[in-house]
Amino acid sequence: MPARELQQQLDALREQIDQNPPLSQEERVHLNDLAQQIEAQLNLESASNDTNLADSVNLTVERFELNHPTLAGTLRNIVQTLGNMGI
Repeated sequence: MPARELQQQLDALREQIDQNPPLSQEERVHLNDLAQQIEAQLNLESASNDTNLADSVNLTVERFELNHPTLAGTLRNIVQTLGNMGI
Protein backbone atom coordinates (compact mmCIF):
# COMPACT_ATOMS: atom_id res chain seq x y z
CA MET A 1 0.00 0.00 0.00
CA PRO A 2 2.73 2.58 0.80
CA ALA A 3 4.35 1.95 -2.60
CA ARG A 4 1.11 2.86 -4.36
CA GLU A 5 0.76 5.96 -2.20
CA LEU A 6 4.34 6.94 -2.98
CA GLN A 7 3.67 6.48 -6.70
CA GLN A 8 0.64 8.77 -6.46
CA GLN A 9 2.70 11.41 -4.64
CA LEU A 10 5.47 11.08 -7.18
CA ASP A 11 2.94 11.58 -9.97
CA ALA A 12 1.64 14.69 -8.17
CA LEU A 13 5.20 16.01 -7.84
CA ARG A 14 5.88 15.53 -11.54
CA GLU A 15 2.62 17.24 -12.41
CA GLN A 16 3.53 20.19 -10.21
CA ILE A 17 6.99 20.41 -11.76
CA ASP A 18 5.40 20.54 -15.21
CA GLN A 19 2.54 22.92 -14.45
CA ASN A 20 3.22 24.89 -11.36
CA PRO A 21 5.43 27.80 -10.41
CA PRO A 22 8.07 29.34 -12.56
CA LEU A 23 11.11 27.27 -11.66
CA SER A 24 14.65 28.02 -12.68
CA GLN A 25 16.34 25.45 -14.91
CA GLU A 26 18.52 24.41 -11.96
CA GLU A 27 15.47 23.90 -9.72
CA ARG A 28 13.67 21.93 -12.41
CA VAL A 29 16.70 19.67 -12.96
CA HIS A 30 17.10 19.13 -9.20
CA LEU A 31 13.44 18.17 -8.78
CA ASN A 32 13.49 15.87 -11.81
CA ASP A 33 16.65 14.15 -10.52
CA LEU A 34 15.00 13.66 -7.15
CA ALA A 35 11.88 12.26 -8.80
CA GLN A 36 14.05 9.80 -10.72
CA GLN A 37 15.72 8.67 -7.48
CA ILE A 38 12.32 8.09 -5.90
CA GLU A 39 11.14 6.22 -9.00
CA ALA A 40 14.23 4.01 -8.87
CA GLN A 41 13.49 3.19 -5.24
CA LEU A 42 9.92 2.32 -6.15
CA ASN A 43 11.11 0.06 -8.95
CA LEU A 44 13.30 -1.83 -6.51
CA GLU A 45 10.22 -2.41 -4.35
CA SER A 46 12.45 -2.92 -1.38
CA ALA A 47 12.27 -1.25 1.97
CA SER A 48 16.00 -0.88 2.24
CA ASN A 49 17.38 1.59 4.69
CA ASP A 50 18.37 4.14 2.07
CA THR A 51 18.33 7.13 4.36
CA ASN A 52 20.17 9.14 1.72
CA LEU A 53 16.98 9.36 -0.32
CA ALA A 54 14.91 10.59 2.62
CA ASP A 55 17.67 13.06 3.50
CA SER A 56 17.75 14.34 -0.07
CA VAL A 57 14.01 14.86 -0.09
CA ASN A 58 14.16 16.64 3.29
CA LEU A 59 16.87 18.98 2.03
CA THR A 60 14.78 19.73 -1.02
CA VAL A 61 11.77 20.54 1.19
CA GLU A 62 13.88 23.11 3.02
CA ARG A 63 15.10 24.57 -0.27
CA PHE A 64 11.61 25.00 -1.76
CA GLU A 65 9.34 25.70 1.22
CA LEU A 66 9.53 29.51 1.05
CA ASN A 67 9.14 30.10 -2.67
CA HIS A 68 7.21 26.97 -3.66
CA PRO A 69 5.10 25.82 -0.69
CA THR A 70 2.90 23.49 -2.77
CA LEU A 71 5.94 21.59 -4.03
CA ALA A 72 7.33 21.48 -0.51
CA GLY A 73 4.06 20.04 0.78
CA THR A 74 4.14 17.28 -1.81
CA LEU A 75 7.75 16.55 -0.94
CA ARG A 76 6.85 16.36 2.78
CA ASN A 77 4.19 13.77 1.93
CA ILE A 78 6.83 11.80 0.04
CA VAL A 79 9.16 11.91 3.08
CA GLN A 80 6.34 10.63 5.28
CA THR A 81 5.56 7.78 2.90
CA LEU A 82 9.22 6.85 2.61
CA GLY A 83 9.35 6.71 6.42
CA ASN A 84 6.26 4.49 6.47
CA MET A 85 8.02 2.18 4.02
CA GLY A 86 11.07 2.03 6.27
CA ILE A 87 13.25 4.03 3.92
